[in-house]
Amino acid sequence: DDNFESKFDSLKLQGGDMTRQLYNWQRGHEEGEIVKKRGRSHSFTATRDEDPTDDFTDAQSIRAPGGFRRNFLANKISNTNDEDSELGEPQRTRPTFLTRNFIEFLSIYGHFAGEELGEEDDDVYGFNYDYQNSDSYTDESQQGEAVEGTPLITPSKKHKRASSSQANATATKAVLLLLKSFVGTGVLFLPKAFLNGGLVFSVITLISVASLSYWCFLLLIESKNATGVHSFGDIGQVLYGPLMRKTILFSIVISQIGFAAAYIVFTSQNLQAFILAVSDKLVRIESLIIIQLLIFMPLSMVRNLARLSGTALIADLFILIGLVYLYYWSGSVLVREGIADIKMFNQDSWTLFIGTAIFTFEGIGLIIPIQESMKKPSQFGPVLGGVMIGITFLFISVGVICYLAFGSSTQTVVILNLPQDSKFVNGVQFLYSLAILLSTPLQLFPAIRIMENGIFTKSGKFNSKIKWQKNVFRFVVVILTAFIAWGGANDLDRFVALIGSFACIPLVFLYPAFLHIKGVAATKLSKLGDILLIIFGFGAMIYTTGQTVQSWL
Repeated sequence: DDNFESKFDSLKLQGGDMTRQLYNWQRGHEEGEIVKKRGRSHSFTATRDEDPTDDFTDAQSIRAPGGFRRNFLANKISNTNDEDSELGEPQRTRPTFLTRNFIEFLSIYGHFAGEELGEEDDDVYGFNYDYQNSDSYTDESQQGEAVEGTPLITPSKKHKRASSSQANATATKAVLLLLKSFVGTGVLFLPKAFLNGGLVFSVITLISVASLSYWCFLLLIESKNATGVHSFGDIGQVLYGPLMRKTILFSIVISQIGFAAAYIVFTSQNLQAFILAVSDKLVRIESLIIIQLLIFMPLSMVRNLARLSGTALIADLFILIGLVYLYYWSGSVLVREGIADIKMFNQDSWTLFIGTAIFTFEGIGLIIPIQESMKKPSQFGPVLGGVMIGITFLFISVGVICYLAFGSSTQTVVILNLPQDSKFVNGVQFLYSLAILLSTPLQLFPAIRIMENGIFTKSGKFNSKIKWQKNVFRFVVVILTAFIAWGGANDLDRFVALIGSFACIPLVFLYPAFLHIKGVAATKLSKLGDILLIIFGFGAMIYTTGQTVQSWL
């Protein structure tokens, strides 16, 4: 029997390749009784300190059916680990919750409005994060196991992403991603917007804008499902032709550049107040814009969004600190001094509120990628509805409390209403300014990549000339954004209202209705709803844009 067992080879049996690990487990289990004192686990998988190629390197194993394939895969895994060690790179480990969450959020920006905005260079720079398969990440021990289904040549991540139908984001993760998408700088413009619109009018309008935005977000998702494509622009092209796609992408570019310009002005005003408080020196807004320009120019060359994950995490943390302290201080002022001088409706500047409200809720570019990342896309509607209710309450509470506390003295950026002689307030101003400063490159990224995809036919992965042409183009876009910010520096509230009226209304209200009426609407009631939405969108855009420009002149 011993002689027979020594000559026994499971690979020579029918189906032996499939049952090989079972025989290995049995052999290891029997041997484990002898070496039990060593404390090894009785598992059929190899221990971490063993070389995974040992099982496949002998000539007999290679000659067995499928042996050459197993040897190739094992050597490939071993060589990859050796190269990482030689380069001083650590072994790949599962990201922590925070790291994974923020990298996933950044990867969704790489699919802004459903567009494929990543570059082929990403594989070279190391950004291989798949937002649809983030939960399927396995550690090195799992990846190192060569099985029969393991492909000999692994497709690039770009093709994996395009062909993958797996989505693993839970409802909770979708809520977090949506919250990060909607809550940003816009919330700090709302108190001054409440001053422009009046208390009652502003509350009613904010609820109305939130409801209409939610409706339009659902119309966009229905249009995507009906056409079978996965980007905002592609839906327009399928239903109306290439011109509609270009129009949608143009609006996305304009809105993102507008957001970035508003962020630059916001940061400049906060830094100006901070420097004045700590040094009694008044620095011109224009000078601070130039300083930011010098910071953004090198950041604009970043092609790997994963490198911005640290700045995104810091920015969100600072924004949270600023909001918490703003609630505390404005609430204490309201309790201590009572309600300030307020109006229920401001007939002189109410149109400015509409644009600011739409600016605050504009997040349509991330609706499609977040919905597609969900394990159960059918849950997206209720999840989005809950998030919209939550952020509407947040926005209304910030606007109402701050407007009641500061009244007619409410500043365009409400942080400036906090006591400027407080060191803690100065710290909050600086941190919030830094948060928005770090967020600005992320706002510019979709606009830059959309324009690059239209202008450059090659990625420049192996061509330094094309890559530097892209770098020069990015410099030009950053300079243009800074000049736009320069023009709106003296009237930030009007500037924000203009962006909301001219750039955001078409994206949120007009395009989803146009797409839905052509691709989905089948009943008269549904078509009537789309028509009314189109009429409202056109009317609101023309009237509020005209009134904002007129008030500026």
